[in-house]
Amino acid sequence: MQNYIRKRAVKVAQHILNTSDTVRQTAEVFGISKSTVHKDVAERLPRIDEKLAEEVKYILEKNKAERHIRGGEATRQKYAAYHQAEASANSAGT
Repeated sequence: MQNYIRKRAVKVAQHILNTSDTVRQTAEVFGISKSTVHKDVAERLPRIDEKLAEEVKYILEKNKAERHIRGGEATRQKYAAYHQAEASANSAGT
């Protein structure tokens, strides 16, 4: 494994530990794909630092378990904003 990949895997893992970000959020921060983030932490990191890999795995499993809640909340906010804009438009037209 090349040295820059090792360093990136460790940096990605430390970022996830510090922020509890999801794979998607982490990928956006580092400018890499979700697949690369996942491969770094799931396959490469255990060969570099097993303890760090376990800590990151715990956070990612927690994020995965909460994902349905985040999705539902995003939908609720989307429709609340839609209905609020619709109500504003209706009151402005009267």
